Amino acid sequence: MANLDVEEFIQQNRAVADEVETYRGYWESDKHWQPRREFILRNINDFEEPHMDQLLALSMVWANNVFMGCRYSTELLEKVREMAEGIVVEDAPVFKTRDEIMKKQQGR
Repeated sequence: MANLDVEEFIQQNRAVADEVETYRGYWESDKHWQPRREFILRNINDFEEPHMDQLLALSMVWANNVFMGCRYSTELLEKVREMAEGIVVEDAPVFKTRDEIMKKQQGR
C-alpha cells in the first residue's frame, strides 16, 4: 500500500482511520506518527480484535528500530520489516553499532 493508497484507504474507511488516530502517542511527532500510522493501516486487516495490541506493539518495535536504533531479535526485526515493506521514511536517522564504531577507531 503506497502513500497514495493509504490516503485512499483513509477516505474510504473513515471510522477505521479515526480509530487508528487514537493510537498516536502524545510524544509522537508527525514525522514519527505518519510512517507508524501507515504501518498500522497496512496491517490492520491481519489483526482484528482482540489482537490489535499485538499490531500496536509491532508498530512500536518497527518505529523504535527506525527512529531510535533500538535492536531486537533477528526474527522480530525480519517480521516487522516485512510488514513495513514499501513504507518510505524520509530523513530516517542512520545508526552505527558499537562494533562498527570500534572498528573505525582501530583503523585510524
